[in-house]
Amino acid sequence: MSSPHDFDFFHGEWEVINRRRTDFLDPDSPWEEFPATSRCRPLFDGAANIDEIDMPRLEAKGATLRLFDRDTGQWSLNWAASRSGKLFPPVVGGFGNGRGEFHGDDTYDGKDVRVRFVWAGMSGAAAHWEQAFSVDGGETWVTNWTMDFSRPFGTTGH
Repeated sequence: MSSPHDFDFFHGEWEVINRRRTDFLDPDSPWEEFPATSRCRPLFDGAANIDEIDMPRLEAKGATLRLFDRDTGQWSLNWAASRSGKLFPPVVGGFGNGRGEFHGDDTYDGKDVRVRFVWAGMSGAAAHWEQAFSVDGGETWVTNWTMDFSRPFGTTGH
């Protein structure tokens, strides 16, 4: 069951190892890897947060606003990209059994896609995030981006 404090683990500074497919819809496309840094801060006494990730290799930044809906008990994750200036459609979901799963609908390369974000392995020192797309309504998924988060030496969360 989700709560307004599900993302408390994520507050603070992170070093990030990104891996993404060169073609988000091709499960056989090669992976590229690059570092990034991220910083997250809480809002609304923990029931929301915002982070910014800096990805110098892509010459881009991104931001995610996460909001907890107290009526539904679900989170919405809202991603914005610096290169396009676009706010993407949210993914919505929650946490259970040590895992967060969030779904939404978007378009990629002119195709309608179902989007899935997964958060796993979360602690104050590390976390794993992944993104997958489906072009068949969720029957099959192509994981196309992963991020492994770790704390910079000498830092802690919050």
